[in-house]
Amino acid sequence: MHRLKHLLLIPLLFFITDVALAQTCDSLGQKPTTAFPVCGTDTFSQNTVPICTNHDMPVPGCDRGGASYTDKNPFWYIFTCFSSGTLAFLITPNDLGDDYDWQLFDITGHNSGDVYTDTSLFVVGNWAGTYGLTGASSNGVGIIQCASNPPDNVPTFSEAPVIQQGHTYLLMISHYTDSQSGYKLSFGGGTASITDPTNPDMLFADVSCDGGKIYLKLNKKMKCTSLVANGTDFTIPGVTSKINSSVGFGCSAGFDMDSVILNLDVPLLPGNYQLAVKDGTDGNTLLDNCDREIPVGHAINFEVFGRQPTPLDSLIPVGCAPVVLQMHFQKNMMCSSIAANGSDFTVTGPYPVTIANAKGDCDSGLSKIINLYLSSPIVHAGTYTIQLKTGGDGNTIIDECGEETPAGATISFTVKDTVSADFTYQLIEGCRNDEIHYFNNGGPSITQWNWMFDTTLTSTQQNPVTTYYTFGGKSTQLIVTNGFCSDTTVQNFYLNHDTLKADFIGPSFYCPNDLAYFKDSSAGTIISWSWEFGNGYTSNQKDPSPQYYTTTAREQLFPVRLIVQSNKLCTDTALKYIKVVNNCYIAVPTAFTPNHDGKNDYLFPVNAYKATNLQFSVFNKYGQQLFETKDWTHKWDGTFNGTEQSSGVYVWMLEYTNIETGKKVFQKGTTVLIR
Repeated sequence: MHRLKHLLLIPLLFFITDVALAQTCDSLGQKPTTAFPVCGTDTFSQNTVPICTNHDMPVPGCDRGGASYTDKNPFWYIFTCFSSGTLAFLITPNDLGDDYDWQLFDITGHNSGDVYTDTSLFVVGNWAGTYGLTGASSNGVGIIQCASNPPDNVPTFSEAPVIQQGHTYLLMISHYTDSQSGYKLSFGGGTASITDPTNPDMLFADVSCDGGKIYLKLNKKMKCTSLVANGTDFTIPGVTSKINSSVGFGCSAGFDMDSVILNLDVPLLPGNYQLAVKDGTDGNTLLDNCDREIPVGHAINFEVFGRQPTPLDSLIPVGCAPVVLQMHFQKNMMCSSIAANGSDFTVTGPYPVTIANAKGDCDSGLSKIINLYLSSPIVHAGTYTIQLKTGGDGNTIIDECGEETPAGATISFTVKDTVSADFTYQLIEGCRNDEIHYFNNGGPSITQWNWMFDTTLTSTQQNPVTTYYTFGGKSTQLIVTNGFCSDTTVQNFYLNHDTLKADFIGPSFYCPNDLAYFKDSSAGTIISWSWEFGNGYTSNQKDPSPQYYTTTAREQLFPVRLIVQSNKLCTDTALKYIKVVNNCYIAVPTAFTPNHDGKNDYLFPVNAYKATNLQFSVFNKYGQQLFETKDWTHKWDGTFNGTEQSSGVYVWMLEYTNIETGKKVFQKGTTVLIR
């Protein structure tokens, strides 16, 4: 492997290189925690790659003999799957002589830094030492490509993995070659979608206590670079107050934001207002990670209140099996007023729910979001109620204006049952095809089943039946949903082909008073044999008793048939013919008449059924060889080089080995050719 090769052949140089790479990766995007958000519609260009390294990481199935895999000269990319399917992507080095590696992680429900220690997050990777293009495609190999020697030309494309809707993924791209030449990353060719179908827009707005700040919540993550610091992306129609600056929440250490703080030159008085979007001095409005912008003119209403408690009135829509409940407030709440143990809130419903802890998304001690972390997900359908109460800290929650929200306030939400895509199947093996009955009982609330069999056949039935006419490795995927929860399961299995093939060994001819022996040579798992010998006798033995045939004056062909049955109750038939002759005494005629009348037209050693290693030759009176054969059924027609030979006496020689006695026989004689 090329990494190991460096270790073994140039240890000093490798040591020096490791020292050079000891610097950590500090550029944005070079750590899992600062990964670039990407969209499936764009090609992402990284023109230069700083030389650095972070940490060792697990690569299941790859053992480097003590050496480790690291995210060397990396960039990280984060995305969400919005439609389950296969993920295909292409990494194109600017210099095709460079070696790029990559690894994909499913970090759903995990911290991004867990990729360095948790092997269960691994999805697929390719660490081949081969130079040039790399990525994942439908034609890629289905095994992990470990580190390799470049001349081995190990495949750089891995099979496109199946990713699941609602899951979050991290893609690490490592530039193993120690140059700073960059690359392009593009997605396409798979069946999954990592493009958020939601159009970018504003969600709601609120103001600070003094009316001097507007807190804007966006409906999704948007690019920090699309926000102009001078606030010209927004306007408040009909007022003299102006927006003189804007700050994206989280932009100081990341690439995207979902909240914006707008600072006004003059505070707003209590009343109703509108916040509208317009092109900023950068020539655009706010852009999402797919470079789609909020349309110019889009506006939302907001109200500036007098000093009054902030109500408990908004819950961010919950998803399937929620383990976190996110409450949104019109004003910023003081993080210090939130009881860390969650005692400010209770959750009641048809099933018990326990709050483990609570905290806000705090910035400068303030947050518009309070997260209630539950001890376990809510997996049972029903309507649940969050109620505010005085917590263990002696208060409920207090907004940035110092107003405490009264205890007793409630907000309700509804969840549906979780669903399971787990399925079982019953295999009904056939002789030429196999039939599989699939069964899913993942919950009574399921409204949709989407089956995919070997990426070609599909079904929307709950319990479909599929017939397979080919054998070998098979893959079945099921996606189920009830419109609220969804789940995906993939099972791989192998269909064995019934290799039943009837065949037997037996004589091709039968001489008078002989015994014919037949022996089964069929292939497969056979449970029964049925013989028919053509002489009126049958047998159900694997190797039957020897058979006797009655000879007549003329040769006869008798059919010998063997029918075998496998453990799958499949059958196959072998049919051969045995020639029963009336004479097996080898002799050469003393005369023949090659006049083409169909009688005695050829010279040959007749009845040579029991001869092997045979050679028959004919000579004229001058000793010239006119004919030779090793096949006794190949007969001399009285010609030489196409010329008919004259009447007269001809000499023949016959050599053979008797197949019964093993004795070698040599005979010589003459035959008269008569015309």
